[in-house]
Amino acid sequence: MNYRRLTRFILPLAVTAIVVELGQQFLSAGMARVPQATQTLAAYGLAWGLVLLLTSPVGQTKELGLVLVNSPQSLAKIRAFVLLLALTMVAGMASLTFTPLGYLLIERLHGIDAELGAVVRVALLWLIPYPLLRGMALFHAGLLLRARHTELVSYATLSNLGVSIVAVLALLHTSLIRAQPILLPVLAIYAGLSLEVIIVVWGAYRHRRQLYRDGERTPDAGPATLSFGYITAFFWPLALIMLIQELSRPLINLFVARGPDPTTALAALVVVYTLGRIPYGWLNEIRSLASAFREEVDSLHYIRRFAVACAFISFGMMLLLFWSPLRNVILERLIGLEPALASAARAPLMIFSLFSFIVTGRAYYHGLGLRTRRTRAMAPSAPARILAILAALLVLPLAGVYGATLGIAALTLGFLVETLVVRQGVKGGIERG
Repeated sequence: MNYRRLTRFILPLAVTAIVVELGQQFLSAGMARVPQATQTLAAYGLAWGLVLLLTSPVGQTKELGLVLVNSPQSLAKIRAFVLLLALTMVAGMASLTFTPLGYLLIERLHGIDAELGAVVRVALLWLIPYPLLRGMALFHAGLLLRARHTELVSYATLSNLGVSIVAVLALLHTSLIRAQPILLPVLAIYAGLSLEVIIVVWGAYRHRRQLYRDGERTPDAGPATLSFGYITAFFWPLALIMLIQELSRPLINLFVARGPDPTTALAALVVVYTLGRIPYGWLNEIRSLASAFREEVDSLHYIRRFAVACAFISFGMMLLLFWSPLRNVILERLIGLEPALASAARAPLMIFSLFSFIVTGRAYYHGLGLRTRRTRAMAPSAPARILAILAALLVLPLAGVYGATLGIAALTLGFLVETLVVRQGVKGGIERG
């Protein structure tokens, strides 16, 4: 075991994550240049937050492919499980469009006007099939990670990005987008995601024999034949964590929407969420290391040191992008925000610097929980996160903190509490790892 092998595994994923986050700025920049730009950004922020919440369980299907698949029988059962889960999420998405629940959740709960709510519902209508495509992409990406073909996962993700950028450029000045600007991000998402699904499904099929290399000789590989009960027991804590994690953004949107100048604040949050992830989003890939190198001797020793180095690299990127004059160049010249909107995004981006260390710790301990299959021990971190965010959203306005700054400050506190709780939950299995 050595650091070179860890670097070779994570480098394609890290570079891809950074490039993807950079590419996401094309989406924000595109929306900043359509008619009713601020309204479009705000509506997309609300709609996408709800989509992430409702489809959050499929966000953990990658772990199913990475950790549980160790035989052709287990592969078939887990794929069926993922399909059933994704179709359930599709039904949930449809309920927001075709039932009164959508009105209650969007206009009434968020306190927004009917015009903005109508745009949000248009986005939700078009995004109904999204959970199925995303579930298939993530599950097969997990299979490729298990086979250690991270380069194919990177190719698929970069292809997604490239097609999305082309779609933004091709659609930006069309009559369809001028009539309904909210369709720009929706169509760009579908264009890229469809190609990603094709690539990872093909890659997983091509390298399917490498999925089972440790199924019989690794002590913690689990049973060769999985029952749906076993899959559910492993999966539900991960789904709960992801569900409550994704609840963070709609909860923050709810409080920000009821504060001063809500449309500008919501639009700023959309920009900050995507831009702020550039330096730290790739750190989440650290969670895959412990499972991918489970059969290596003394692997956790190397992974811990490797993770610390990654945290400092990310923090350096944060300082360069968000604590220097480059920040204003990115916001006003590259993304093309109006001065007022750029001003609302500056302080939240600076707060994001803390995420480098917090996310690294969370990813490392998540990786330990996945490696030892102690997912139930990770579950309490989710409610702890949402309670911390809620407390911050209630208390910080008393100190005069509002808008996007309130949202990101609350999210930071939530991440910190979540990391501390997940560490406490899984540290009992560290020595066994």
